[in-house]
Amino acid sequence: MNRVALGLCYDGHEFEGWQTQPHGRTVQDHLTKAIEAIAQEPIALICAGRTDTGVHARQQVVHFDTAADRPLTAWIKGVNNSLPPTISVLGAKQLDASFHARFSAVSRTYRYYFYSAPVRDPFKRFMTWVHYPLDLAAMRRAAECLLGTHDFSAFRASQCQAASPVRTLFALNLIEAVDHCYFEIHGNAFLHHMVRNLMGSLMEVGQHRQAESWLRDVLESRNRSLAAKTYPAQGLSLWNIEYPEQYGIQELFA
Repeated sequence: MNRVALGLCYDGHEFEGWQTQPHGRTVQDHLTKAIEAIAQEPIALICAGRTDTGVHARQQVVHFDTAADRPLTAWIKGVNNSLPPTISVLGAKQLDASFHARFSAVSRTYRYYFYSAPVRDPFKRFMTWVHYPLDLAAMRRAAECLLGTHDFSAFRASQCQAASPVRTLFALNLIEAVDHCYFEIHGNAFLHHMVRNLMGSLMEVGQHRQAESWLRDVLESRNRSLAAKTYPAQGLSLWNIEYPEQYGIQELFA
């Protein structure tokens, strides 16, 4: 059997998340069908991180095992020919069985894009619009308590299936551009809805609806009902996934 790794990106607006569903309107469903057309056999796709409905990926990594012997170009151009224009395979690589798209990953980076303006801008469809002014300095200060290893139960969706709510955040930076902002969050792994739930609570601080110290209180409470609402999906992108250098995964996106 050959183990093939693919690097892909997608616009999540029209998909109901990554994971396969009976109706077939997911990224995994479209990609599986396209790969099977080339492999001429059933395949099982494993991804680095499942994205929710409406969430995008700048860098997603998947792997599958196949008896088919195809040139790497077939897994790129051939598969892309059968995909909708909102999904693209960027690179392919054959690796040994020690590689696993999910379990070999050492960390993941998400970005959440947003902008504050009196009216919505249709061209900023990958960002979340907020119509109120934000205190970005207060948001930065409040976010400092999230760094390190914590129990993130307060920011975990009720349907989350993770065995443990403990995660480690290595960095959480708020970046200001000319007409928008984004949080870049780097961690070992993330719980279901964790980034969007964190964003909802950070926005409460940014609007001065809650004090900066409130975020630490919510974190330490481990109580989801004390945190703010889940923020919209369209501002969130899986930005990067880090692997041991031995696998050369970044070559998929070169």
